[in-house]
Amino acid sequence: MGVLISALISAVVEPVFGNIGTNKKLNRFSLRGKSKVQGQWYWFCLIHNLEKLNNYGQLAA
Repeated sequence: MGVLISALISAVVEPVFGNIGTNKKLNRFSLRGKSKVQGQWYWFCLIHNLEKLNNYGQLAA
């Protein structure tokens, strides 16, 4: 049961990090400080979600 749950979690989360890391070229943050890095991360997540809405419509998000 735990292996099945673990497989489902990794199947859902990993593509997001792969897309942000590989396609958006985010291999390191360009700002310093925790609040600035959090802000930069939120921008990348926002861009990812907006692209999903643009590509797949409102049902994907």
